[in-house]
Amino acid sequence: MALKAALLKSIWYAFTSLDTEDSGKVSKSQLKVLSHNLHSVLRIPHDPAALERHFSDDDDGPVSSQGYMPYLNQFILDKVTEGTFVKEEVDELCWTLCSKKHYRPDAHRVLSNQDAMRLWCLFNFLADDRYPLTLVPEEVEYLLRKISSVMPVELSCVELEDGLSVWSFLDEVTAAGRAVDGESIGVAVEKVYREMVGNVLKEGYLWKKGHLRRNWTERWFCLRPGSLSYFMSEDCRDCKGVIEVDQNCCVEALSDRDEKRCMFCVKMLHKTLEISAPDSRQRQEWITAIQTSLRLSADGRVSLHEELKERRRELREERERRCALRVEETRRLRELQGEREEQLAELELLKEAQRQAQASLQQEEQRRRSQHEELQKTLQRQLQEAQEARANLCAEVAVRDLEAEHQQRRIRELEDLHHRLQEALEQQIRARQEEETYRYTQTRLLVEEEEKSHALGEAQHQLDKVRDSRRRVDQDIVAAQRKLRQASTSVKHWNVQMNRLMHPIGPGERRASSSNLLASPVRIPSVSETESRPPPRPEREKQNSLDCDNNSSCDDMDCGNNENKEPTDAEAE
Repeated sequence: MALKAALLKSIWYAFTSLDTEDSGKVSKSQLKVLSHNLHSVLRIPHDPAALERHFSDDDDGPVSSQGYMPYLNQFILDKVTEGTFVKEEVDELCWTLCSKKHYRPDAHRVLSNQDAMRLWCLFNFLADDRYPLTLVPEEVEYLLRKISSVMPVELSCVELEDGLSVWSFLDEVTAAGRAVDGESIGVAVEKVYREMVGNVLKEGYLWKKGHLRRNWTERWFCLRPGSLSYFMSEDCRDCKGVIEVDQNCCVEALSDRDEKRCMFCVKMLHKTLEISAPDSRQRQEWITAIQTSLRLSADGRVSLHEELKERRRELREERERRCALRVEETRRLRELQGEREEQLAELELLKEAQRQAQASLQQEEQRRRSQHEELQKTLQRQLQEAQEARANLCAEVAVRDLEAEHQQRRIRELEDLHHRLQEALEQQIRARQEEETYRYTQTRLLVEEEEKSHALGEAQHQLDKVRDSRRRVDQDIVAAQRKLRQASTSVKHWNVQMNRLMHPIGPGERRASSSNLLASPVRIPSVSETESRPPPRPEREKQNSLDCDNNSSCDDMDCGNNENKEPTDAEAE
């Protein structure tokens, strides 16, 4: 499915390049030529009859992409077999068709045609399967950073908000690379192309130990998911061997030996490949890359950057989902704030009604007082009627008081409701603040955990170095003990020879037996004894030297016998 989608991207550019009038349709004769070329580069048997039958309708007009897709899927893409064709040839064919229409290189020739085609392939690799093909700003920045990491100068790009087409992308790279040497850009684009499109995890020169001759030779190694190949040179033409990197394979570091440093090995079922890197950093990078290849092989993946692209897309989708959640939370908060404002407005209306009721009560009270005064003046003669009228007025006042008390109780209830709403809003704000604090604390803890894991890795690396140094010192001690035993044997031999020279055979004397000769070997004084001994007198120099030789010979013979009887700790080990 991934191979079909990758081929479809390149073929889409070839189809649109044949649409000279930008109408979305291509003539049938051009589609027949395109189909024939696709059959040739994809190594598929060409069936002209099927092509004629597919386009045998009465309509002689051009065909849209929707009309060409059924034939493309049935007779071309469904018959494609991975490994039977070269993907670069398909890309080169489609690039040749589309570049003539859309790509116009500038006068400075910052990008060669080969570099532009590789950037076009990288664009198609990173673009999503949505047509017309565009590249999101995050992927554009990622690709430019990958290219800039290989170059001495960083490529800068303008801030992008929307997706970018491949031709606009090539123009941006051309504009950013005018201040850089074209050869540097070509080398950087080629390396990124081999890494991302060619699935090259790592490549470089390493020293390899042979299996038969056991000599060390320098080879160009190329690591891909599932395989490790080595060649005579970096042009990758003369392949000397391929190692299957699968579940039966493992990699581990080795100690320095055979005058080689920074060694590691790749263990397989039937053999082990010993390799020497230029330095420890390169060795660690190769070990990490081989472990990545093992992981990809175990997961059934064929491309590391496909997995990285999927992760980046998931992160973008997660980021967009979080932005949508934040927008939804903001909308809900605004709705709550609107409800609160409505409640405040309602409360203001109630207060205004209360003020109006109080004003009306005051006016009514003034009117009632005036009426009462008038009644007192005019109804003095009608006392009974005045008393009844007064009783009626008192009853009316009581009703008014009850209504006023009811209004005041309603106002207090509304004020309590307003306070509770304010407390609920403050609690929600505090909850949001605590949530932000927890998120910041969680992020800080994650960063501290990553720093601790990095420090632990560095400590483990230092421990490995100390163990390697201790192993080399032990080997030097064993070699020094072996040389000391050889020197002791040589001293014994020369003591025997000197003893024979010091006792010549006179007339009538018998030759001393070998056991008597060996009984008094000559002792060679140590360096410390020679330095601490005072110089002998000239007149007795010869006699003293003879006495010292005899005494030292006896001592050395005893020491030699003791060495033969009691081996040292190094020999026992």
